[in-house]
Amino acid sequence: MIGIENIQSAVGDCLVKAGTSYRPDQMDAYRRAIAAETNDNARWVLERLVENFEIADKNASPLCDDTGIPHVLIEVGEDAELPGGWLRAVRSGVADGLRRMPGRPMGIMGDDVQRVEQSLGLYEDPAEVLPAPMLVTEVPGKSLSVTVLMLGGGPEIRAKTLRVFHKRSMDTVVGEAASWLASEVKNLGCTPCVLAVGMGRTHFEASSMMLRAMKEGDLSVQSPFETKITDRVNATGVGPLGLGGQTTALGTFLKVGPMRASGVRIVSARPCCCIEPRRATVTIGG
Repeated sequence: MIGIENIQSAVGDCLVKAGTSYRPDQMDAYRRAIAAETNDNARWVLERLVENFEIADKNASPLCDDTGIPHVLIEVGEDAELPGGWLRAVRSGVADGLRRMPGRPMGIMGDDVQRVEQSLGLYEDPAEVLPAPMLVTEVPGKSLSVTVLMLGGGPEIRAKTLRVFHKRSMDTVVGEAASWLASEVKNLGCTPCVLAVGMGRTHFEASSMMLRAMKEGDLSVQSPFETKITDRVNATGVGPLGLGGQTTALGTFLKVGPMRASGVRIVSARPCCCIEPRRATVTIGG
């Protein structure tokens, strides 16, 4: 049986890794962008971002001052033997990771009104930045897999979840999402971005597909529709930190869920900032 202590420590380590290190596909995407960039200012920005990533990874320091809100995606093996309280251990691991990273103290005190109005102040404990509702999926096997995404505020401000009249055309739906994203990147600030898109039957499902796209996406492997979205955003010429150049977006992560007979598709689109998606996965047992 998988142990409680193993779950807590593994999830804590996973959160720290998500917030302080870059994946190989991200680093490779940045290096490709540097090699292709003809704008000197844009290339300088890209090089400084890579330098920042290398320092953060070496020192286990947060990649950004906005250390993010934990989003946890869990895959439970259908034959996994889990102890009582395993989900509480996941939450404890998140809290432990936020304290060790450390996370920025952003948890707001008070009741519903006080939290909305931010009138009572902030908790000093980084662990009071509670994780978003967790997504749990059953998969084959005996292991427990936990992915932590650390999502910052800027991309959330620029994200949209809306309906699209699809006209029985994937190109129409993808084109609409690409247009939303192209209109928002100039206001994001922290470019180059990675574009995350989810499609589903409801707003919740589309948002969860977008999260799964961020969990599963690989900048080294891009589908034709992902490339279409990336090209549309790069055509804006916004460039790194808005300085112009060829690289406004490094790539796109797209996930399509189940659909229903309807004239609309619900689409969730998020322009992830230059350090996102911050993610790490740990597999326990099996």
